Amino acid sequence: MKKPTLPQIKAPKLLAIDFQALAEDFRTLDPKDPGLWPLAPKVVILFGIFVAALGAASWFGWRVQWEELKVKEEKEIKLKEEWTNKKRQAINLDEHRKQLEEIDRSFGTLLKQLPNASEMEALLVDINQAGVGRGLQFELFKPGAEVTKDFYAELPITVKILGKYHDFGAFAGDIARLPRIVTLNDIDIQVPKEGGMVMQAIVKTFRYMDEEEVAKQRKAKEAAKTKGGAKK
Repeated sequence: MKKPTLPQIKAPKLLAIDFQALAEDFRTLDPKDPGLWPLAPKVVILFGIFVAALGAASWFGWRVQWEELKVKEEKEIKLKEEWTNKKRQAINLDEHRKQLEEIDRSFGTLLKQLPNASEMEALLVDINQAGVGRGLQFELFKPGAEVTKDFYAELPITVKILGKYHDFGAFAGDIARLPRIVTLNDIDIQVPKEGGMVMQAIVKTFRYMDEEEVAKQRKAKEAAKTKGGAKK
């Protein structure tokens, strides 16, 4: 008894394209009578027109919208970042307030170390006494012109002191321990032939300016800017 044979399924034949015939169809097209054109050229030409129209619409119509969309997307990213930053600040608001209060306290402590105008004379006496108390001899103690800053003024004092090396070190320590802020700058120590040592330096001390002085300084700066702008 023969076994039944299964029917063989043939694979569908692929559509063959005759490019030579297609090229011949394009060569024989009559531009005056498109109705008689073969189907293949019609399809190709219509598809080309569709692609060209799509490209023209994209360039002339959609390009502006794409640019606007890009701007909106960048703005959206920026707004998200701002929102994230503000959210982070809101979460840490209490901590920021504590830090601000600590800064205010530190600033107030430093501000108390700056004398006002009426206390400057006493401070100069304290600096002089700090040297004399260590056995130093002042050959020069010359306060210079004040240099005003935003809310304080800086007073440089040129000094020339005779003494011994260790006494200079003790004098510098006494200056650092004064209740007011005093700094030693541009220190130059020399040993003359006749013995002993000579120290030349710029002692700087600071004082805070009251509200009237600060307002006067701001007005002077604004007047200078206005004058400078008028010259231009």
